[in-house]
Amino acid sequence: MKPAKFDYVAPTTVEAAVEALVASNGEGKLLAGGQSLLPLLNFRMARPSVLIDLNRIEGLSYIKDRGDSIAIGALTRHRYLEHSPLIASKLPVLSDAMRHVAHLAIRNRGTIGGSLSHADPAAELPMLTVFYDATISIRGPNGLRTVAAEEFFVDALTSCLEPDEIVVEIEFPVLDHDRWAFEEVARRFGDFALASIALSVRRTGAKLEDARLAVMGVANTPLRLKEAERELVALPLDEQAPELFSEIIASKVSPNDDVHASGEYRTHLLKELSRRALRTALTPAEQET
Repeated sequence: MKPAKFDYVAPTTVEAAVEALVASNGEGKLLAGGQSLLPLLNFRMARPSVLIDLNRIEGLSYIKDRGDSIAIGALTRHRYLEHSPLIASKLPVLSDAMRHVAHLAIRNRGTIGGSLSHADPAAELPMLTVFYDATISIRGPNGLRTVAAEEFFVDALTSCLEPDEIVVEIEFPVLDHDRWAFEEVARRFGDFALASIALSVRRTGAKLEDARLAVMGVANTPLRLKEAERELVALPLDEQAPELFSEIIASKVSPNDDVHASGEYRTHLLKELSRRALRTALTPAEQET
């Protein structure tokens, strides 16, 4: 199939892109990587009056170390996140998750800003922004505003973006943790996840000092499970810990049935993934092979 007819503009500044969105009266669509938008256009599920191509705007593709945070420009491609030594060092859960994002061809073109704006509840990057408690910078006709990741995602395929706004930067706080894990199940490698969990901990001797936890595939938005974080920190770190942790996770989610899997099956998957994640996070680095 082919898209419906639309006009095309390629602004060279963010300000000009916002002006084009305003002029479209809510009928414009932004083109970044196009990995989600182009299929929607071809199936005519999206029929914009104008397509606004962001790829000629300089300065929106970067990864910057700001000390206690990492700032990422909205046009940064997935493959740069996947292979960045800085991301691997400062945001290891994000780095580990990137290899699960779709397939190589999509990672070569897809952008972080595009993924977040699309707000697919089964996509890895929205989940990781919630996991890291990232802040998302948005430019619109009234200037710049920042939104916490947990507030950015409103529903499945729905964000808090207004029709005339553009994501320009995502800032990830660096966690003071020493162990982490990312686990995911999909029907085929590279497909959207049926269930996934991200876990990061700081361990001192026989106990955890802190934990960070997020899941996806079990709700219309990615979820950070703060109560489960507190319960995990209180657990004795013995051989029963992974099983007890899986029960904690299962008690915090209530996924619905859909065409891909039943809610019961998603809960089962998440329990198994949580066991694996905690075992990985508790395994000393020198014992890994």
